[in-house]
This record gives sequence, C-alpha cells and structure tokens, in this order.
Amino acid sequence: MTTPETMPLWSLTEDTLVEVSDDGRLVVVTRQAEFEIGEAAPVVVESLRRMALGPISLSNVTSPARRPAATDPPESPVLTRVLDRLSGSVVRSLGLRDGRGPLLSVLPVGLAPPLAPRPVPDHVPVRLSRFAVLRPVGGLLVLECPRSHFRVQLARSAATRVAAVLSTPASITDLAGRTGVARHVVADVVAYLAAAGVVLVGDGGARFDEDTDPELTRWEPHELLFHVHSRARPSNGPAERSEPGEPPLLRRPPAGSRTGLPVPALGDLPADEPSLAALLESDHRCPPFTGAPVTAALLGELLYRSARVRSVGTASPVAGPGRLATQRPYLSIANLYELELYVTANDCTGVPRAVHHYDPAEHVLTLVNDDPADVAALLDMAMVAGAGQRRPAAVITVTVRMERVSHVLGPAAYAAALLHLGAFQQTLYLTAKAMGLSAHPVPADASDRVDRALRLSWPAEVSIGECVLDAGS
Repeated sequence: MTTPETMPLWSLTEDTLVEVSDDGRLVVVTRQAEFEIGEAAPVVVESLRRMALGPISLSNVTSPARRPAATDPPESPVLTRVLDRLSGSVVRSLGLRDGRGPLLSVLPVGLAPPLAPRPVPDHVPVRLSRFAVLRPVGGLLVLECPRSHFRVQLARSAATRVAAVLSTPASITDLAGRTGVARHVVADVVAYLAAAGVVLVGDGGARFDEDTDPELTRWEPHELLFHVHSRARPSNGPAERSEPGEPPLLRRPPAGSRTGLPVPALGDLPADEPSLAALLESDHRCPPFTGAPVTAALLGELLYRSARVRSVGTASPVAGPGRLATQRPYLSIANLYELELYVTANDCTGVPRAVHHYDPAEHVLTLVNDDPADVAALLDMAMVAGAGQRRPAAVITVTVRMERVSHVLGPAAYAAALLHLGAFQQTLYLTAKAMGLSAHPVPADASDRVDRALRLSWPAEVSIGECVLDAGS
C-alpha cells in the first residue's frame, strides 16, 4: 500500500486566546505576552481563528488548490510575519494526507524562535542528542532536550519508530530500511526533529558538534535537564494538585517514644557571642571531631535557634490566596518550609543513641529507629564524608516533603528544596559556631541507605543533605 504524502499542520498552544474587537482589531493573548496585531488582514484573522481550534493546513486558508511540502512556510507573507511574532505559541505539526491527525507535533517552550524545518541530505548522518529524553506524557511519547526551545510529541507509530532508532548515526535511507517507514515520511520526520533541536545533523561524516563542544561536555544529561526544568514555572499560577485540600504544614510525628528538648531563654544569650560579621569572616573549614559529647541542652538550643516553628500565619502571595504557613529562622520561598530534620544521636547526653525525628513546633525528638547497625552505618558514612577519625556526636539529616512544595512551585519544586537546604545549613552552621559547636554539611549518602534508616515513605519524602554535629574545639 502506498504511503500518503506528508503535509504541514499549524495550530496554537492551548493557552493562547485569539480575540477580535468590534472594530476589527486583532489581539492574541499568550502565556508570554499580549500581542496587538491591529487591523489584521482577513487571511491572518481566519488562520489564527482556525489554528486556535487545532492543527490545520494553512493552504486551506491561503491557497486551497496548493499542496505545500511539509517543510514549506505559509504562502502569505503577512501571515508569516504574524506567525513569526507569535512563535512562542505556534505549534508545528507533521501529518499525512489520510485525515488521521499529526504524526508528531513540535511545541514551543518559552520564547521559542520560529521553527524552520529544512530537508536533510540523504548522505548526512543524523542522531539523537545525548541530552534527549523520551518519556510518556498524557498518553503520548514526548521527546525533549534541554538544549532545545521545543518539545516534540510523537503521536503516531511512524514518528515513534524513527525516533527510537536514532540512538546511533544513520542516514535517511538507513532509517527507512530499519523502521519500515516510507522514505519520504522518514525524511520529513527527521527534518522536524532536527529543527526542534532533539536530533543532530552530522558534518558529512559521523561527527557531531555536540560531542566536542567543551561547554557541553562538562554537563551530564540529567544535570542539564534538571537545570532547565528547575528554572521553569507553572504557566498559569500554582500547579494543579491531584490531592484535595492543603498539604499539611508539618509532618505527622512518628509513633515512637518522645524526648523533650530544653527550651533556651534567648534573652539570656551570652553577651560575648560573636557577631554575624565575625562569624562570616572566620575560617569555614570542618575541624576534626573531638569525640566530646553534646548535651541535650546544647542540641535543644541549636535546633530551637535554627529550625523551630516561631509562629503560624498567612503564606506569601506566591503560594496562592488564603494559605497558611509557618515562620522559622531560615529562608524559605513563600514560607513553604517543606524540610524535615532527623537527628542520629551518637554521644548526646540526655538523648538516646538512635535516629530521631525533630518536631519543630513541639521542640521534641521522636524515636524513629534504634537499630544499632543502622545507627552505626549513618554515623560511619558521616565520619568518612567529614574526613574524620571519630564518629561525630550527632548527624542531622535533612529531608524534603515534596507535597508541601510541588503544589506551588511545580517543576521548580525540587530545585527550591535544594535552595532551602542551603539556607538551612548556613543558618545551622552559623548558629552552631556562635554557640561554640561545629555543624558542617557533608555529602553522606551514596545509595538509599539513609532513606531506609530514616524509614522514609519514598518518594513522598526523601533525604537531601546531612550535617555533622560536634562539640567543637
């Protein structure tokens, strides 16, 4: 059976609004901006109106008798100028003349430039970018790359098969033979994928500029993808939540035995305690562990001054109207405070040797795990990470409850949690130094040993950092 010809299809992103006023002025509202087109030509108004309803062939509006190639731009120059201006909201799709919808669609991400598919010569090899990621989203396979301004939806098997075999360099003819997809379809699929930046076009040999670019070779694929997603924000305010109601302000304490910590009198702090300026200008190296115990009073004061809930009030407007939030001593975007603290006590006078959860509202430690092997493993990992010869008096592990932050910050949630981790570690470190203690961040976990020892409900709550606590010199 002969495969139908390909055809270019055009549409607007779902959140784009096309409005025509009574006096004929055209306004297009997108996630980036509001564009006033003015007294637009009828071909522009009609094209945008139809594009807002879904993928269409622009030739049906501009030149009904013409059958444009898949890589052809619109025939109307005035329409081309408008679409270029709206490029961050224009979706380019590739279809077959069979009435069954697109093979693939290329969606802009942010302020994307106009997509310009160009034919790739048959003798030139092509290959997926090493940064490309293929994953299911909403019933479709999505191909994305952090280097690209676009995200590609693979809607039909022909496009999926071509993308799936591009892990190694191949020509258009090779791809057609390996996938069983008609050559002209392969050629146009590759043209769209290359224009979207998820597929690389070789230099005539089997070399690709991405592989030798020194700025790119410094990045691992997962790190660059995380960076790009961590800078993203939900397009229409807080992300939608699948769970009803507001995520709880605080984690429900575990069921173990509780150890109340002494509450310090902050008004009676020593007059000779060093100033913030003096602390910042001092040496920040992690000193050797002394092996001396830390008392429950000192541990309580440290946690009280650096991590307790001071009050409950209205959240920042970033979190949305009417939401509650806690106030604590360290920085948190929108006062979300999604971090939880666990104390693995080794030599803390008045605190059992075990893993405890810290309740910042009640200023209480709750037993989580007193298995000697788990406690020893956590302490030994922290000792090695801190380059020490002795186990520290305690290890403070920081975890994140993603439900508390993801509903507001969406794809930037985990990056924000890491920012909050740094803010907390700095606060803990400076507070400990002012008290004559030593609290230094260390990278303790190389597996899931910490999460298992803390008995976390993974991935609802995951560990993201540790600090070793010592009595100081």
